[in-house]
Amino acid sequence: MTLPLGIILAGGLATRMGGGDKGLLTLGGQSLLSHVIDRLSPQVDGLALNANGDPQRFADLNLSVLPDTIDGFAGPLAGVLAGLDWAASQGADSIVTAAADTPFFPRDLVAQLSEAAQGQTHPLVLATTPRTGDEALKSGGGKRVNRHPTFGLWPVALRDDLRDALNDGLRKVVLWTDKHGGREALFPAKPFDPFFNVNTPDDLARAQKLLEQA
Repeated sequence: MTLPLGIILAGGLATRMGGGDKGLLTLGGQSLLSHVIDRLSPQVDGLALNANGDPQRFADLNLSVLPDTIDGFAGPLAGVLAGLDWAASQGADSIVTAAADTPFFPRDLVAQLSEAAQGQTHPLVLATTPRTGDEALKSGGGKRVNRHPTFGLWPVALRDDLRDALNDGLRKVVLWTDKHGGREALFPAKPFDPFFNVNTPDDLARAQKLLEQA
């Protein structure tokens, strides 16, 4: 099986961290982005970074930097589209996305997403974890899982459909994936949710403690 290309989504506004690039925050002596790269690069055939603004601030990463192609802050789907357009230029069929502020995501992310996509005409799968009693449901109505829409397997074949949806104002990831028969890959959430992401200074402090377990 040909591995997908990897896209790291770093286009968020980081408002709860006071702005700037969360991915450049330091965790255990290296940036959050470096942790993400270390986990994702062995799982994919190539890697690029979705980010807006001056790409030179990421020059030391030696990655292609892909800005959003949709005007305004259109959320993670705009980053997915940028990644799909880049993948099309590389002759790839699919991408896997990961968030730049989530340093502990599974090392078998791509394998599990690809397994869940077996039999799909266009592979489209989001990562999920079981919902725990003290955790707010992030998306999905009454579902018993939390969907993590920045971690998914996406088909290049649907990029023009996604572009049209974004230009029509769509911003919610799961509305688009559900429309196209998207599936879910369930990952364990013990000893902690591997999709824990750094949104606040307290989260960064927690991540320092979790680093020893991860």
